[in-house]
Amino acid sequence: MWQPSATIKALRERAALIQSIRQFFIERDVLEVETPAFSAASVTDVHLHTFSTRFHHPLKPDAQTLYLQTSPEFAMKRLLCAGSGAIFQLSKAFRNEEGGRFHNPEFTMLEWYRPGFDHFALMNEVDALLQAVLSTEPADRMSYQEVFKTVLGIDPLTVGIEDLKSVCAEFGYADIAVGETDKDTLLQLLFSEQIEPKIGQARPVLVYHFLASQAALAKIDEQDPRVARRFEAYYKGIELANGFHELSDAQEQRSRFERDNQKRHVMGLPEMPIDAYFLEALESGLPDCAGVALGVDRLIMLALGASRISEVLAFDIDRA
Repeated sequence: MWQPSATIKALRERAALIQSIRQFFIERDVLEVETPAFSAASVTDVHLHTFSTRFHHPLKPDAQTLYLQTSPEFAMKRLLCAGSGAIFQLSKAFRNEEGGRFHNPEFTMLEWYRPGFDHFALMNEVDALLQAVLSTEPADRMSYQEVFKTVLGIDPLTVGIEDLKSVCAEFGYADIAVGETDKDTLLQLLFSEQIEPKIGQARPVLVYHFLASQAALAKIDEQDPRVARRFEAYYKGIELANGFHELSDAQEQRSRFERDNQKRHVMGLPEMPIDAYFLEALESGLPDCAGVALGVDRLIMLALGASRISEVLAFDIDRA
């Protein structure tokens, strides 16, 4: 087991692909940055689970809990608030979740932010990157509402939870759905199991305007407050990227974090410390911008025709 999980040939191809990603942003005058992997706070999202450690400072009596970042988002937005302009980062991210074909707890993330862009402008740039790296055809675009109607014949904006449970039962998920009280959980189940495998096969697809309840760090759409200015990119059954027209209201962001922690309490999950530095930065002023996070290892899987993420990593978690 001492040998790498990827072939040396694959690692050479990986290096070339990462270089092409860097070149893509250099040509667009986007600044490359580096931010810390450790933070005193972390994400509150109930679906993300963090790694933590204890830092023993030589000049302080008590050890401090630090979290490995699930994304460099908060730190990068602090740079935006400080006047960095357009920025990108290729960095390690860490999520304490199940392994599998498309998951490794330590992975490489590409994240970038574009002041002056909305989510539609950033979707165009994501499409351009995929064409440059994967030689894909231009991506299709579908709203979250449209994709549910097309694939499953239901409207996610109006469907009731009992009707959703019935749809879940039709696909064999009755045991999961019967006691569920959260509509978004059932929609995500149907999306991941029944929609993702059916979309973006011939060319990538960008799905936009997710439900407002799934906004995370995105703005709510002014024309239709039922949806958020959020998009995701899919190709050949793989979720590649998650992007937002970024929320800049510090008070609203604090409220979302607090609601997440309330959900965590109800679910029996540990509440997470809210990132005070990030909220202070938002209070000072985040420029109107859009940002996106893209899974580099999954992108390389597609480029090399790999079937498992371990095939494009020098050492996956089983060999770490």
